[in-house]
Amino acid sequence: MPTVQTVVRSDAGLASELRLSVMRLRRRLANERHPDNPLSIGAMAVLGSLYRNGDLTVGELAARERVQPPSMTRIVNGLEEGGYVARRAHESDGRQVVVVLSDQGRATLRADRVRRDAWLACRLRELTPDERETLRHAAPLLERLADAD
Repeated sequence: MPTVQTVVRSDAGLASELRLSVMRLRRRLANERHPDNPLSIGAMAVLGSLYRNGDLTVGELAARERVQPPSMTRIVNGLEEGGYVARRAHESDGRQVVVVLSDQGRATLRADRVRRDAWLACRLRELTPDERETLRHAAPLLERLADAD
């Protein structure tokens, strides 16, 4: 039976391995972005958040993306100038403004995702069925880790 120290050490090793592999995969996926896409990874993350969650305030976007509100304001301003998002009054609170994904923003996000998903699907086909099944089980766990505070 492993000791607590062995489990802690192996968890630290797992953490290190996961950090490295997830960061390398993230960089690789970033390199597979659509070549006509001028937006930063952060701006694309905002479009993705709006796509998944619907209209959000700048403060809600900042909280979801874990950035300071002034940084999110700059990102949203750039997206709005490019026609990727629009702002409109909040339905129930006239003091609030919500950010809305435009048709151009949705199309840009979809084109980018299609390209990166195609690359990853090709790489997944190189794995064994058992390895793909392991990743099917790991994906929700990685999502939980990403959402943890």
